[in-house]
Order: sequence, then C-alpha cells, then structure tokens
Amino acid sequence: MLSLDNVSFHIGSQKILTDISLTLSKDEMVSLIGPNGAGKSTLVKLILGLNKPTKGKVINHTNVISYVPQKFSVPNILPLRVKDLLAQANPKRLSGDERAFVLDKLSLNPLLDRQIHHLSGGETQRVLMARALLDKPDLLILDEPMQGLDPDSEELLYAFIDGLPPFLACAMLVVSHDLHWVMKGTRRVICLNKHICCQGVPSDIAHLPEFVALFGQYHASHQTPYIHHHDHCQHTH
Repeated sequence: MLSLDNVSFHIGSQKILTDISLTLSKDEMVSLIGPNGAGKSTLVKLILGLNKPTKGKVINHTNVISYVPQKFSVPNILPLRVKDLLAQANPKRLSGDERAFVLDKLSLNPLLDRQIHHLSGGETQRVLMARALLDKPDLLILDEPMQGLDPDSEELLYAFIDGLPPFLACAMLVVSHDLHWVMKGTRRVICLNKHICCQGVPSDIAHLPEFVALFGQYHASHQTPYIHHHDHCQHTH
C-alpha cells in the first residue's frame, strides 16, 4: 500500500528525519512511537504529501487516505454542525446501512444537529473518526487519537478500532503515546527518534536495547503511557 525508500527531511542544516525506510501492507495495523521531537508528525506529513522529502521516495499505491488529526477546532462564528461535516464524505464509498453502522457504533446519532465547537474532546474525536471512515479509506492515519480524552471515550474508540468490520478493513498507521495499547493491540511497532531505531512485533522489540533506551523496561501489566527518559536511542551494528 505504501513504502518509504531512504526518506530524509531536513530544514536547512537541521535534520528532522534521516534514512527512513518502511512499508505498510494492505489491512496491516502499524503503531508509530517515539519521544517528543522524534519526527512522528513530520513523517505523517510526508506520507500525506504535505511535505516533500529532502531525499528518498514516498511511493503510495492507495486510492484514498483518511487522516484523524491530534487536534481539530472550528471557529465559534462558523455554524458547522456534525451532520454538515459528515456530509462532506463521498456518499458512494459506503452503502446506507454501512454509514448507519458507523454512526451507531460511534454513538453519533444524538450529536448530528450539534455545532462542532460545542462538542467535548471525546465527541469531537468520534466525529472525526466517523468522517475519516465514511470515505472507506485504503489507509487510515490516526495521529494521537486518544490524547486528552477521558477514560470512557478512550475505551469506546479503542474498542471501535480493534473491532472494525470487514467492510471498513484498511491499512492503519497509528501514532500513539499509549504504550500499553501499542504493545497489546498492534502487530508491528516502529520506534522513531529522527530515524527508525527498531521495528517489529511487540513481543520481540520490547527487549531490544534500542527500545529499552527510549522507553525503559516494559511489562504487560503497565497501564500508563510511557515516560521518555533519553534523548537518543542506542545503536547496535
């Protein structure tokens, strides 16, 4: 679906990302983790085509990419209702029953006539998730979708992501600080700190020195987001 071949992104002499190579296959869920300033948002912008790489190639074989941002705000003077935002999705991508399923599972029917700027953080994220999925994307990018949400909203969205029905199946790239969910809920994890420090299935990378240098020792009983203690990951040759 997507591949990056030795992609670098520099601003002047500042190296934001260096030699990033990765692939994302159909229906695969990949988590992207790393400390603040690691270049996660920059990598997402390169994939979305909002930035051009300084070096290397981004090869995209998808027809539709949907994106759920970290933050979304609407000016108070703009009278945008939930149903107005959702109506912008391509009506031909899903059937009427499939659209109804998305709205029901995300508990959006009671919110359809509400103004976007009157919604809580959890309600806004559910609306953005629905808007992204109503286009039936080949690739769904979620940028810190749970940041700042209350536990109930987190649980609802995690359950929805984990249980997507076949008609919504797509490749997913999830940027997350929730290490417990990342290690439990995804098949492949990419650790980024301006370059790819390590990647692989959670059970394998949790013991790698590069992972431990960034996130400390991980135990399955951990229920809290990770705390970053180091500025640079270690390297093995």
